[in-house]
Amino acid sequence: MFKALSRSSVKLVERYLPDPYIFVVLLTLIAGVAAVLVESKTPMQVVTMWGDGFWGLLSFTMQMVLVLVAGYMMASTPLVKRILQSLAKLAKTPGGAIILVTVVALVANWINWGFGLVVSALFAKQLARTVRVDYRLLVASAYSGFIVWHGGLAGSIPLTIATEGHFQADKIGIIPTADTIFSTYNIIIVLAMLVLVPLVNRLMLPDEKDSVYVEQSKLEDTAVVVEKDDRPAARLENSKVLAMLIGVAGLAYMFDFYVVRGGGLNLNIINFTFLFLAIILHGNARNLLNSLDEAIKGAAGIVIQFPFYAGIMAIIMHSGLAASLSDWMTSFASADSLPFWTFMSAGIVNIFIPSGGGQWAVQSPVVISAAQALGADMPRVAMAVAWGDAWTNLLQPFWALPVLAIAGLKAKDIMGYCLIQLFVTGVIVSIGLTWF
Repeated sequence: MFKALSRSSVKLVERYLPDPYIFVVLLTLIAGVAAVLVESKTPMQVVTMWGDGFWGLLSFTMQMVLVLVAGYMMASTPLVKRILQSLAKLAKTPGGAIILVTVVALVANWINWGFGLVVSALFAKQLARTVRVDYRLLVASAYSGFIVWHGGLAGSIPLTIATEGHFQADKIGIIPTADTIFSTYNIIIVLAMLVLVPLVNRLMLPDEKDSVYVEQSKLEDTAVVVEKDDRPAARLENSKVLAMLIGVAGLAYMFDFYVVRGGGLNLNIINFTFLFLAIILHGNARNLLNSLDEAIKGAAGIVIQFPFYAGIMAIIMHSGLAASLSDWMTSFASADSLPFWTFMSAGIVNIFIPSGGGQWAVQSPVVISAAQALGADMPRVAMAVAWGDAWTNLLQPFWALPVLAIAGLKAKDIMGYCLIQLFVTGVIVSIGLTWF
């Protein structure tokens, strides 16, 4: 059944899902038209919102470029390559490779989504070197592990509401992670994902005649020809001492941040950690920069598309569309059903605002008011927004860009499989939020 469903889904997506750039342009037009028709904004007002917000994610765009680049540089070091190669040897069959990459992706993304996105994509490439398996499903399985990120240690919404002085503290106070990330219902959802997501990916494995394999030459790292160079500048570029000096400075900062100050994981410290581990493990600047030349090729999609998403977010946030959608979805809810309807509305809003922090800023006033009016469980409602944000990432290619860049695929190659997981994981989260 799953093979048949996934085969139909893959054909549908391959035929109708455009390149992510076209997808974001269409979303921009849809958001603009909706703001005019639903919120009675003038076309010029919409264009102004869009243009003013277009560069609102510049710092985040750079962070995402560094997630890809620093993660790639670290993963391309000899030590990490050996670790991935050893781990890949555990997979002896195509089905085993699908299950293994999914489990690794789920665990890595639960720890930290930036780390998980990069590691799972690189691990998928390593598995493809080891086992002959449908490459589209392999990469889709690696990306499907991203579904757990907002219920994990780096979930932006549960971490935000657990932080002293957060912007909704006067309304809901401080909600500890014991009531969100480490709550019984959230742990049950994550454990269910850990079992069912790998199983569904394995059941979608196509027959030999329907499988698409990747050429091994496309998986190999580009060979770098090293010519003898006795220039003083070249000696600096190949100096291990210089690399170690700056690397030790980075290690000292990390020790101070993680151990002395007890700092938590965030995107900046993850990027810092990846970068300085790459500096140390590559051993010299020349090896590091050769790795950078390869890594930067995959960042083009992020650079061109993220400003458009910033513009969409501005339209959705400032026109009132997000509030209207959330209001409508929660208008017929009860205290018990509010988490479910909040989850569904958050999933829809995420298609237009694929940012956990941005989505909470837009939806939190509405869902907090609804939860207080109905007497609903506030931590559970907040986690419903978090899971809704994570859920439709299986449909929205925004977060798949780093994975696709590393794997060398297009969104249409994997989204057919992700569409099946969208329905499966939607059922898991709905049951977890309402029954436990």
